[in-house]
Amino acid sequence: MNFTDLPLSATLIKATQEAGYEEPTPIQWQTIPLVLDGKDVLGCAQTGTGKTAAFALPILQRLAAEKPDSERKPRALILTPTRELAIQIQENFQLYGKHLPLRSCVIFGGVSQYGQVSELRRNPQILVATPGRLNDLIGQGYIKLDHVGIFVLDEADRMLDMGFIQDVKRIIAQLPAKRQTLLFSATMPSEVETLAMSILNQPETVKVDPVSSTVDSIHQVLYMVDKSNKKFLLADLLKKPEVENALVFTRTKHGADRVVKELAGMGVQAMAIHGDKSQNARQAAMGSFKSGELKVLVATDIAARGIDVIGLSHVFNYDLPNEPEAYIHRIGRTGRAGLPGDAISFCCIDEMKDLYAIEKLIGRKIPRVESAWPMQVFTETVKAPRAPRPARVKDVDRRGNAVVPRTQSADHHTPRTHTASAQARTTAGISAVPQRTAPARKNTADTHTVPQRDAEPRRQAVSSRPADARRQNAPQRPSEPRRQGAPAHTRPSSMESGPRSMRQPTPARSSRFGPTRTAERPQPRMTDTQFAPQHEESPERENTAQPGRKRKFESR
Repeated sequence: MNFTDLPLSATLIKATQEAGYEEPTPIQWQTIPLVLDGKDVLGCAQTGTGKTAAFALPILQRLAAEKPDSERKPRALILTPTRELAIQIQENFQLYGKHLPLRSCVIFGGVSQYGQVSELRRNPQILVATPGRLNDLIGQGYIKLDHVGIFVLDEADRMLDMGFIQDVKRIIAQLPAKRQTLLFSATMPSEVETLAMSILNQPETVKVDPVSSTVDSIHQVLYMVDKSNKKFLLADLLKKPEVENALVFTRTKHGADRVVKELAGMGVQAMAIHGDKSQNARQAAMGSFKSGELKVLVATDIAARGIDVIGLSHVFNYDLPNEPEAYIHRIGRTGRAGLPGDAISFCCIDEMKDLYAIEKLIGRKIPRVESAWPMQVFTETVKAPRAPRPARVKDVDRRGNAVVPRTQSADHHTPRTHTASAQARTTAGISAVPQRTAPARKNTADTHTVPQRDAEPRRQAVSSRPADARRQNAPQRPSEPRRQGAPAHTRPSSMESGPRSMRQPTPARSSRFGPTRTAERPQPRMTDTQFAPQHEESPERENTAQPGRKRKFESR
C-alpha cells in the first residue's frame, strides 16, 4: 500500500515523497482515514512506527481545506510532555506542510518567552506546546483556545503519568466542548487508558501491535557486568568501528554527568542532556549529535521520547529503567523507519528484578553476551537504613546547651532559668540567676563617725583669719620651670591685641632699602605665658631669628 492509496491531497503526497517515505506504516493507513472523518482516535503503536505522521498529515489537510478564521486564532493544539518531542513534532509539521499556506509554532519552557510571544503574534494555525509554558501564556492572555477544533495528546501515557494530569485538565477546560480529540502513545496501561477514555468522545481504538512489543528490526543483547566495571565495558564497546553513533541512557541526572566525565577520561567524547541542563545547552547537544559532530550522547528517560535521529545505530542501557515500559521507549530510538539498529543493555546484580520485569513485559528473554568483565559479585547491595534524625532542639544558648522552656506562674513573677546547668544549680539550692537586692545600710554604731561642723561658723572662722596667716598655711605648689616667651619681634604688644579698631600701627623698621612697615595681621589670643616678663634680645638674634622674612622685605 502506498500513500497514493490514502485520501490525501496531492500536495501532501508530494511532501511525503520528498521526505523519503513511500509506504505508510500500519498505524498511519489505519488512523489517517479516521482523523479525516472527524472521529476521536485512541492510537497505540510501537515507538518509531510513524505516529507523528499519522495525525500530522490529516490535520494539515483539514486545516488547509477549512475557510480561514477572521480572528486568526490557533485551530489545532498538540500537547507533548517534553521539549525535545515538541520540537520534533513542529519540525514534522514544517516538513509535511511546506507546500501549504499554514503556519506552526512551538512553545516550551526553559527559555525566554519573548521569542515565542513574537511567533504567536504572527497568528499560527497549529500550536505545539508543553503543559507548563502553555498554561503560563494562557494566564498572561497571549493565547486563547476557544477556536481550537483538533486537540492531540501525544505520548498520552507519559503525559498523564508524569504528574501533568492537573495541567492537562486545566487546558482542556479552556477548549471548546465541540472538538476532535486524538491520543497517541507507545504504551497504554489500563489505568491510564481508563482516564484517557473519559476525555475522548466515542473514540475509535487503533492498536496495530501489542502494547508491550518491540520492533523486530532491533537486535537486543544483554551484558551481565558488575556496576563498577560498566564504564570500562561501555568505553570498549563505543570504540568499535561498527558503532557509528550511540545514545546512552542512565537512570539519574547525576549518573549522566558522571558517565560523561568517565568517558572523557578514557578518550571518548560525549555530552549529556537532562532536566538540569538549560534548553540552549540541550539544543546545542542535540544539534551536534544529529549533524554527526558528536558521536555519543548521554540522556535520561525524560529525554528518551523526544530524540528522533534517523540512522541511529546503537542504544546503550547503562542502567536498566525502573519501569518496564521505559525500556521500550529507550530502544525505540533506534531501528526507526524500518532501518536496523542495536540495543545493548548492562545489568548488575542489583538490577535483576528490573530485568525480569522487562522480559515479562516484552514476552521473551534477552540474549546474554559474555565480555572481558564478567559478573563477579552475586550478592545484592544491602542499603544501610538511614539513621534516625536526632530530635531537634528548638532553643539553645550560645554554648549549645538546651534552654529550659519558660514556665510562668499565676503572678508572672517566677524567675527564669536559662540553661540546663542553671536548672541543676537551682535544684542543688544555688541560685541560678543572681537577684537584684537593695544595698544594705551601714550600721553607724559599728563605724567611726567624724562630727560635722556647721558651715556658717566655719565661714566666719575662715574670714576672721588674717590674710598673711592664710597665705603661710596654704599648701605650696611644686615649682615648674617658667616657659620661655616668644621672640620679641614676633610677640605683639599690648596695644596690638583686642579689636581691630583699638590696635596701634606697628612701628616702622629701617633697612638698607629704606623704612618699611610689616603688614598688619590679626594675632591669636595671647596665653598666660605671653604676659611673663621678657628679656631683651641682641640685634644679632633679631636678624637671625627669621631670615626668610628678612629676605622677603629685601626683595621689595
